[in-house]
Amino acid sequence: MINLITQISKYLNIVFIAFYTYYAFRVFSLADRDKKDRIYSKMKHIVYLFHFVSYLVLFLNTGSFKVAGLYIAQVVAMLVIFSIYPWVYSNISKFLLNHMMLLLTIGYVMLTRLHFDKAMKQFGIATLSVIFCIVIPIIIEKLKKLQDFGWIFGGLGILILLSVLFFGVSNYGATNWISIKGFTFQPSEFVKIIFVFCIASLLSKRRDFKYVAVVTVLAAAHVLILVLEKDLGGALIFFITYLIMLYIATSQPLYFFAGLGAGCVASYLAYHMFNHVRVRVMAWKDPWKLIDNEGYQVSQSLFAIGTGGWFGMGLYQGLPTSIPVVDSDFIFSAISEEMGGFFAILLILICISCFLMFVTIAMKIQELFYKLLALGLSALYLFQVFLAIGGVTKFIPSTGVTLPLVSYGGTSILSSVIMFSIIQGLFIMNQDRNEKIEKKRRKTKKTKKS
Repeated sequence: MINLITQISKYLNIVFIAFYTYYAFRVFSLADRDKKDRIYSKMKHIVYLFHFVSYLVLFLNTGSFKVAGLYIAQVVAMLVIFSIYPWVYSNISKFLLNHMMLLLTIGYVMLTRLHFDKAMKQFGIATLSVIFCIVIPIIIEKLKKLQDFGWIFGGLGILILLSVLFFGVSNYGATNWISIKGFTFQPSEFVKIIFVFCIASLLSKRRDFKYVAVVTVLAAAHVLILVLEKDLGGALIFFITYLIMLYIATSQPLYFFAGLGAGCVASYLAYHMFNHVRVRVMAWKDPWKLIDNEGYQVSQSLFAIGTGGWFGMGLYQGLPTSIPVVDSDFIFSAISEEMGGFFAILLILICISCFLMFVTIAMKIQELFYKLLALGLSALYLFQVFLAIGGVTKFIPSTGVTLPLVSYGGTSILSSVIMFSIIQGLFIMNQDRNEKIEKKRRKTKKTKKS
């Protein structure tokens, strides 16, 4: 009976997520606010349905009342979050709120299946992060001076990265963690957001060649420190984000292609300078040849994805725990194995729709600083998704980057929630301003008539 329910559940979840994905793209073609709200309501209910079906299977397979307790706690948290955010902000983007909660829920489900204690920790950190970040839209609206602190943001980012370089601890070949009395976190997760604020601020002021050269040196300093820490995944994210922001701000193709050329040279040098980079490239080129050592992780990931097929094995029916670091860097492989290839593709589409909403919000903003900020965070998000999924599917060499809001990791979750909250704040700010302009226009029109 349990096996039957498990098998039925995987098809139900694919249907749920398929409808959710359809609605996620459908809203882009709608202008009527009431119609959008009805779709957002359906999307929210799908999140609850997916959550219930998945945890029912988890409970039946484990028989653990701890799993049931965790489910109830998560439902209560979701009810509170879905209620309090629209209450605090009348012009909130329900699209972004639904997406954030769905991605967190997918992460909860997979982590509960993989490692219950980590699922508990992830839930606690994520819930506190979402509650804490409710103030971020207010900060974005009230602190107009943020756009004047570009050099301060840049200096702060470099100081934080330097502290990690000298006092950090190594993990999987990279010195990018700080450990304080047993509490370990990754500062670069927060510096990348500070970095986007820095570049958005500086490039919104001036864009002449001399000034751009100075800003590029500042950006290069961030990237160089990350390279020295051997955090090449982080360095790549910073580099690509800056390149995209620079091109958007200046509209100069020469800067973009020159940056790509410099990136190619840097990649070549990194390959010859760092042993763990060569290992990852070799594992990417032919993981089967190195399956006993360097290629083991990628090989197991590909086995998992292939074994799952289109419809998946079902929760607890696969062997995702055979993949090293499966709960963080390789969680997409576990999702593919037990939820199925269709589910995995739909998850990618949901991430893409999220990026499209980020860009849509950015394009509606008039002020250059806020526009660059939104577009920078958009590039940051999409490229991180690309690195996370590309690495586990052997599309690119593995970079050790987590899938935002889904993978295990306290600092990763907090930084991702902050990112979504900043975009949410920009959306709310723009909506509030549009409403004020519309009210003023109506008042002026009414005055003229009288």
